[in-house]
Amino acid sequence: MPIYEYECKACGHRMEKLQKISADPLKDCPACQSDGLERLVSAAGFRLAGGGWYETDFKTGSKKNLVADGKTASADAGKSSDSSATAKSITPKDKGAAA
Repeated sequence: MPIYEYECKACGHRMEKLQKISADPLKDCPACQSDGLERLVSAAGFRLAGGGWYETDFKTGSKKNLVADGKTASADAGKSSDSSATAKSITPKDKGAAA
């Protein structure tokens, strides 16, 4: 169900109301009891959470598990950066010992 935003033209009171799409707009202001309440046009906020969205359900072939592959790729990147840091720390010691 969407959250609609209303404003009273008489007193300026603003409010939000959770209503069905098929519900009639509210008319009476709860603050001043006048008949001047109007529904405003505002941006809707929503969040796609959990499974069942495009990223996990509708892709085919090699693009199917981008979420899982991204976790694996970032883990591999972390391992390779650790090994390169180890190699860099060993390399200067070897050069110093040889000189």
